[in-house]
Amino acid sequence: MIPFSDEELMAPVSNIIDKVRPSLKLDGGDIDFITVKNSKVYVQLKGACIGCASSGTTLKYGVERQLRMNIHPELEVVNVPMGMEKDIENL
Repeated sequence: MIPFSDEELMAPVSNIIDKVRPSLKLDGGDIDFITVKNSKVYVQLKGACIGCASSGTTLKYGVERQLRMNIHPELEVVNVPMGMEKDIENL
């Protein structure tokens, strides 16, 4: 169990996302941090990352790995497809 509330995770997660963003931009992609809910980090890949065959690897071994190393090993990253942001509120 993660010993932090979703609210406590918001700032550190946002900082890690900001650190990962430049490497995505080098390949024409980007990432938006949406929220943390139930210890899951919701993001949205953008630009060249949309539809890229490596986007799952980017999330798992790029973004999620950094979050787990720097914040907590049980954090999970979920990509939210374009237009589906409102569905997070219903989780």
